[in-house]
Amino acid sequence: MSESGHSQPGMYGPGRRRRRRRGERDVGPPGQNLSGPSRDREYQQRERRDGSEDPPGPLIQKTPIILAKPPGDRAKPPQNTATSGTPVLEKPIMLMKARDEGGKPGTPQETAAQPSGPGPSKMEKEGQRPTQPVYQIQYRGMGPSASSSAVDPMVGQAKLLPPEKMKHSIKLVDDQMNWCDSAMEYLRDQTDMLVVGVIGLQGSGKSTIMSLLSANTPEEDQRSYVFRAQSQEIKERGGNQSTGIDFFITQERVIFLDTQPMLSPSILDHLINNDRKLPPEYNLPHTYVEMQSLQIAAFLFTVCHVVIVVQDWFTDLNLYRFLQSAEMLKPSTPSASHDSSGSSGSDDGAEYYPHLVFLQNKARREDFCPRNLKNMHMVVDKLMAHSHLKYKGTLSMLDCNIFPGLGHDFLKTEVNMFLLPVHEGEGEDHLTKAGTYPLFSLLPGYRGHPTFSYMVSKLRSQILAMPRSQLSHTILTEKNWFHYAARIWDGVKKSSALSEYSRLLC
Repeated sequence: MSESGHSQPGMYGPGRRRRRRRGERDVGPPGQNLSGPSRDREYQQRERRDGSEDPPGPLIQKTPIILAKPPGDRAKPPQNTATSGTPVLEKPIMLMKARDEGGKPGTPQETAAQPSGPGPSKMEKEGQRPTQPVYQIQYRGMGPSASSSAVDPMVGQAKLLPPEKMKHSIKLVDDQMNWCDSAMEYLRDQTDMLVVGVIGLQGSGKSTIMSLLSANTPEEDQRSYVFRAQSQEIKERGGNQSTGIDFFITQERVIFLDTQPMLSPSILDHLINNDRKLPPEYNLPHTYVEMQSLQIAAFLFTVCHVVIVVQDWFTDLNLYRFLQSAEMLKPSTPSASHDSSGSSGSDDGAEYYPHLVFLQNKARREDFCPRNLKNMHMVVDKLMAHSHLKYKGTLSMLDCNIFPGLGHDFLKTEVNMFLLPVHEGEGEDHLTKAGTYPLFSLLPGYRGHPTFSYMVSKLRSQILAMPRSQLSHTILTEKNWFHYAARIWDGVKKSSALSEYSRLLC
């Protein structure tokens, strides 16, 4: 042993005493013979006087550190209690992240990870970096007792909240043909959407059909429909209820667009009698009304997956001429590369066309006859033979079990056509209940078709099952669709093709 009482480091290791052999006496300093406990205390005192450090122990890896709330918030009494007085425990959120070596001094992670004694830790002296993760517990705004530095819960839980439910429709395009931005707050960053638009002549029942497809049932009062239908007063004076384009989105992320009547005589009468000032590019009121209708139809052909053409009698040839003109004036689908000349709408393969559904509203009993149904399909197929619109192959009445015994080969040229009978609350069904004999009055009247509610449910299921084609060269979310539709509407209003067409109408 050395004079200071330490063992030789090379022989016995740092800070360790040589073990006494059996039979060997304890020899202390000269003039002193100490027993075992006294000798150990003497050695410890000599080591402290020499100024040497405590013997280093084995290297211990850093263990995960659990950080709780700041000390200032721990003293606060819990304020989250239920109505019965029982405290409600807040569920913590555990975050795992790697230890930041170059963090700012004084952060809770670094303060808790520092050793209690002064100076760097043993691992930092030897050049080793801690690799263990730090588990941090935070209370993210779960109650009044949460820390002031907690994250706003609306930021982390915005995507978990259910979408806001609309109770009535709002304006997408007003009566002055100006774009409205109020629909933006109901849209989300989701791509699984379906856009359904409707066009038709005045009084054909467009708003009623869209309300039944979106949020209402036939048993409800029409005054509570999301798209306002014509009131009795408006029907008596031959007016129109809808103006511009109305917007409504369901909880199933289906966007419905209701429009003002196409080629409406009531809108033309309003322009003439009220002496409304026309835009400078239009000279005659009837030209302005027709161009408004063409702008709306061309817009729907560009931004919708499905466009429903509502008729209340079969059929008007002027409506098919109008559809062909709107298809001709439809703006080209924007291409992926705008720099290449002639790439926008140059070939028909890259052009987008929606699915077209012909809805025969207020159909009579004889319209459901298989022979008449076959003739209607043949007429529509011949009128739309040269159209690029997808008017057949995606909707079938034969799949609804409405005509039992008829196979799919019965309609060789089946188009997207659906028939809706007259509502039970109006029309001919009241006549069938009145009978001469009391026994016959107890029997239900013969309809020749299912009920109106059954037909509406079948139509809704087929409309919602329509293919959701890609509207542009990129997959659009709901918010992106809104901006895309606004750009298309601005392009339709400034279209040179529409301006030239309106000049030829004069």
